Amino acid sequence: MIDWNDVRYFLAVARGGSVRSAAGHLGVNHSTVLRRIAQLEEQLGTQLFEKRPAGYRLTAAGEEVLEFANQMETSSHQLETRVFGRDQSVRGLLRVTLPPFLATHLLMPDLADFARMYPDIEMEILPTGAVANLTNREADVAIRIVLDRETLPPNLHGLPGPELSSAIYMSRDRLAACRAGVADPVRWIVINTDGLPGWAREAEVRTTGTPFRTPDAEAQIAATRQGIGMTKLPCFVGDADPLLARVPGTGLHGHGTLWLLTQGETRRTKRVRLFTEFVSRRLATHAPLLKGLSLSRD
Repeated sequence: MIDWNDVRYFLAVARGGSVRSAAGHLGVNHSTVLRRIAQLEEQLGTQLFEKRPAGYRLTAAGEEVLEFANQMETSSHQLETRVFGRDQSVRGLLRVTLPPFLATHLLMPDLADFARMYPDIEMEILPTGAVANLTNREADVAIRIVLDRETLPPNLHGLPGPELSSAIYMSRDRLAACRAGVADPVRWIVINTDGLPGWAREAEVRTTGTPFRTPDAEAQIAATRQGIGMTKLPCFVGDADPLLARVPGTGLHGHGTLWLLTQGETRRTKRVRLFTEFVSRRLATHAPLLKGLSLSRD
């Protein structure tokens, strides 16, 4: 019988286009990948890859094997998910993916409480907003900001949480300086190529300098604290920061709704149920802050 582990190595090389890429993805060394591919080729009696200067390219036989290998992978994930769904213990691995800001600026104390309540559950927190395939067990629970519930895949079970709002913030010291007539340029701080949103252009403070860009969200906050200019932040980040203040005249902007997402059999496991119920309750207590309705310090 074909060893499924050999097939995993074959898929990693086919998808990454090189042994180095496959080794990095699988967390093994270069020679292990080569050995596994050689084992599979020997068992099948055919060459699966051609080595070229640009990387590894599938042979005609390799293309045929790829189709069946993908089917094997899908079946393996389905089997794993079905068995996982029958697991009703409160021990084992629980993977949770959520946006980085939510992890670092809001929910980490709650996640710590859950970890203390259930010490036998191994928590793996994946702070990213990238798409996670719950069917393939890349995560067991996804906390995501959803603009339209109709866009949610039909195979996911969704539990809606509070609405999320954002606002425009700058440092309190810089706001005071602007009100005192200091003429230094106020930059628009952004993590992408977007310009100042239209709903923020009639603020008491206007941007007068060239943009200040950074791809890192924490650097965005640090730049704002340093008085470089103003930026858009989720209210649960900006309102909770004593060094920042909302820019007067900008108001709130709806950012979507937080959803707890799980899949099929996985959501029936006890540790997933315990986690989603726990986080749902905690999110409800954070609702005023998430919606931007917490007490203003201005």
